[in-house]
Amino acid sequence: MGYETLPLCEAWFEAERLDDDLFCITEPHVGPLIQSNIWLLLGDIADLLVDTGNGLAQLRPFVQRLRPGSDKPLIAVATHAHMDHVCGLHEFDERLLHRAALAVATSPDRLLFADEVWPGAREQMAEAGYPLAQLGIQAAPERGFDPYGFTPPGAVPTRVLEEGDTIDLGNRTFEVLHLPGHTPDSIGLWDESRGMLFSGDAVYAGEPILDTTPTSDIPAYLATMKRLLELPVEVVHGGHDISFGRDELIEQCDAYLGRRGGLD
Repeated sequence: MGYETLPLCEAWFEAERLDDDLFCITEPHVGPLIQSNIWLLLGDIADLLVDTGNGLAQLRPFVQRLRPGSDKPLIAVATHAHMDHVCGLHEFDERLLHRAALAVATSPDRLLFADEVWPGAREQMAEAGYPLAQLGIQAAPERGFDPYGFTPPGAVPTRVLEEGDTIDLGNRTFEVLHLPGHTPDSIGLWDESRGMLFSGDAVYAGEPILDTTPTSDIPAYLATMKRLLELPVEVVHGGHDISFGRDELIEQCDAYLGRRGGLD
């Protein structure tokens, strides 16, 4: 499909309410590689947005419709600086990134076309049953949208995160976990009191676990998977795919450790 024939989709985002205070926002008209989850969690004194999508359409107005009349701060965090997680970050007043993201967050790699995707990731996606189409979107977010002319919006953080930092929403607090492997800047947000982990792309329910990109580090990923096995997790909200529990987390971590030779 040429981009001139892409159907128009002005309602670019969709949201599913998973709990009284938790929404999962998606961009249904993008391909599987960049089909990421955007999580909105409503807190007592601040709301939390975990990841911000591809920057193809304005995210902030859509998020505001999910928090009507709210004058609470909205804290936006990117779990890492790949296009499908960081490119809406610039829209928000409070923008949080790990320190290791600073060198790349201002100019994320564009991943709209198959030949822009790193060869190893293309191969991993195909092996998992998700061969990439030449154009990674099936609709246009606005009239006249030209994917060839699209530049992924970068972002400069207002707060730089490190391992052990916390994010306070009043009724709950999240600890920043540095989880490198997929990228050097990958983080998770951990609420120990509820056993809840926002894992970004460190781990998710499906395959493939992408570790062949230029930003990946398999030894670091092995260490991250071992660390995740030790967390008393009850639910994981990943950067892709459905949410899952501890049994599935153990299965994914063990599978990765076995596949990459990291089992003791």
